[in-house]
Amino acid sequence: MSRVYNFAAGPAVLPEEVLKEAAGEMLDYNGTGMSVMEMSHRSKAFEQIITDAEKTLRDLMNIPDNYKVLFLQGGASQQFAMIPMNLMKNRVADHINTGQWAKKAIAEGKLFGKINVIASSEDKMFSYIPDLRDLKISDDADYVYICHNNTIYGTKYNQLPETGDKILVADMSSDILSEPVDVTNYGLIFAGVQKNIGPAGVVVVIIREDLITEDVLLGTPTMLRYKVHADNKSLYNTPPAYGIYICGKVFKWVQNLGGLEAMKKINLEKASILYDYLDSSKLFRGTVVKKDRSLMNIPFVTGSDEMDAKFIKEAKAAGFESLKGHRTVGGMRASIYNAMPTKGVKLLVEFMKKFEAENKI
Repeated sequence: MSRVYNFAAGPAVLPEEVLKEAAGEMLDYNGTGMSVMEMSHRSKAFEQIITDAEKTLRDLMNIPDNYKVLFLQGGASQQFAMIPMNLMKNRVADHINTGQWAKKAIAEGKLFGKINVIASSEDKMFSYIPDLRDLKISDDADYVYICHNNTIYGTKYNQLPETGDKILVADMSSDILSEPVDVTNYGLIFAGVQKNIGPAGVVVVIIREDLITEDVLLGTPTMLRYKVHADNKSLYNTPPAYGIYICGKVFKWVQNLGGLEAMKKINLEKASILYDYLDSSKLFRGTVVKKDRSLMNIPFVTGSDEMDAKFIKEAKAAGFESLKGHRTVGGMRASIYNAMPTKGVKLLVEFMKKFEAENKI
């Protein structure tokens, strides 16, 4: 069976080159006579793997020396608790609500303190990013929290809120490495890797050193303390070793393509192919305000649940996988992460044009 074009939102498509390289090393990694799945996380071979992965990510994102890079477990969802446990000194945080994952972070944060929702786009089904001008940042807020790219609803921040002296925390699970970012604008960035970096089971945390302290909320478990992981270089306990190994290969793959500027150019081209068609189509339409459109996740609808279902079924039969929209919103969604080839987007648009011609309204 040939590979499908996988438009899943996560776990998602990985670069074929990386998969082939990993397959070739499955039984014998670098002369060790064993798979990375089998080797000790305390071994010299794995120490080199995790060190190289961190260095490549630092180079790609131009991460300053005063930021730690951590490879942790628990996914992005565990960060919803870990962040307030470690950063909520006054037990107050400001959040901007732009969708499902922002809402989950808000709900989790309320377990530990007061959460102020200072802006929201829920009134229009999260189809836009709220106006960030004149935000009323709380004087006693420990940090301001955003979800940088909204996987389900297909919106992204093209500018950041002005937070003054308040720490900006960003969930970048679905757009990390898709374009350059200035890490110094953030106190903490985190990303579950299963969308744009690697296999599920790893979360990357990039955190400014001054935020890593012993001063955490009473009762914070050892495994949920950033300082424990930073002091132990992400090796306090057995890490998700194979996942980190694949992440390192993906980092190198992006680097070999030319880095994040080159990646952004490719992603803009891919997104334009699909958005341009949606803007001209009489059957399909995008659901997001144009200025806030994501480069990674593109939701669209026909306006008919029956027609949507017909399209999804026929698309799957044609080799276009996982185009069904999230269960909370319906319709369709094409996730076109870094590893989705431009050819895949072009072929999808060709199929959509054919479908539209055969199903004129």
